[in-house]
Amino acid sequence: MEITEVFNSFLSDFIDPKKRIFLGYLILSLGIAYLWLVVIRRTSLKKAHFQIFNRKVFFSKSAQIDYKIFFINRAFSLFISPLLITQIAIATLIYYALHRQNIFYSGQFSGLSQPLVIALFSVAMFVVDDFTKYFVHRWMHNWSILWAFHKVHHSAETMTPITVYRVHPAEGILFGLRSAVSQGVVISIFFFLFGNAVDLYTIVGVNILVFFFHMTGSNLRHSHINIRYWKWLEYIFISPAQHQLHHSIAQEHYDKNFGAALAIWDWLFGSLHLSEEDKEITYGLTGDPAAPRSIGDMYLKPFTDILNILSGNFTKVQKKMFSSSTEKPFEARFWPRH
Repeated sequence: MEITEVFNSFLSDFIDPKKRIFLGYLILSLGIAYLWLVVIRRTSLKKAHFQIFNRKVFFSKSAQIDYKIFFINRAFSLFISPLLITQIAIATLIYYALHRQNIFYSGQFSGLSQPLVIALFSVAMFVVDDFTKYFVHRWMHNWSILWAFHKVHHSAETMTPITVYRVHPAEGILFGLRSAVSQGVVISIFFFLFGNAVDLYTIVGVNILVFFFHMTGSNLRHSHINIRYWKWLEYIFISPAQHQLHHSIAQEHYDKNFGAALAIWDWLFGSLHLSEEDKEITYGLTGDPAAPRSIGDMYLKPFTDILNILSGNFTKVQKKMFSSSTEKPFEARFWPRH
């Protein structure tokens, strides 16, 4: 691979509309932040500018670790991505498996109008993808071994749009497989039932619903701008302020707001917490002696934690911290949570 290709691969997420930190989405998020602060919060333009581009946030030690992890993980993905199973492989297996059942037959609903099929497929892809994100995310907080990896993300003490990439490679692989499975299932079922009419409504190659999610400030969920929605709307969509509560170390915010785009799953399964006006939030794993602190810790410590879990070499306090029980004492802050 040539040097220019390697360089482009590192910056590809900024120029790919399928990625959250696509430059266009970042610019729109900036616009939304200004509108929120100036129009809704009645902040002066100058004050809003300094609040958005807060040097204490973007140049914090935590943010600098985010930037380093972003580039390290991009290098890691160059080697791992080609080895992962794809949605097409899963879709093909399920498609042929569907021919062996006798309840439905191939092309059973192929007579439906193509616009309706495309609309159904677009919605199904978005909803199933978001639903599986919710449950995998929730498992990562409630299974000790998965939390060992996911706590890397929650170790961030300040948040910027790049914090979304502050993940252990093992978590990245897990979510990549989740995406391949969820999308592969939807693709195979729709092609089996609806035939060649299946397609997505897209804008710049992105599912129109995903495009709308990014256009309305998905990058602000990992930021210090706590934009709230109307109360009724926060039962349907996760606001930036709601996701920021998800990163809070406050006891009342533990195990809340696992959703990515939709808040419906949190509402249905009892993990919804509406945003709070002017709530000062502390992020990170403050007080946890086992929290990852350095780049080396971020990548290696999850494995030592898992070895301790499997070998039972935990103190009584550590066992409380890593307990997957729903009855979590206040002092056990760093068990699988959030």
